[in-house]
Amino acid sequence: MFLHMGNDVVVPLSEVISVIDLTEKPSQLNQEFLKTAEEEGFVVQLSETPVSIVICAKNVYLSPISAKTLYRRATEMY
Repeated sequence: MFLHMGNDVVVPLSEVISVIDLTEKPSQLNQEFLKTAEEEGFVVQLSETPVSIVICAKNVYLSPISAKTLYRRATEMY
């Protein structure tokens, strides 16, 4: 199975570790994680205004698709 995250980016569902909602103000821990990931070069920005963070085995994606929609896409086949 694969997860479509926007802008023609698709990753295997087995690589997805976490999906974090950005509609609320991110926690301090999430902000620090994102800053470190950006400094290390792991962040792939898919949109000017991301709505969610998708943490995968190799990259961290800033997605324009809501966490709720990504969750639904990931689980609707099961």
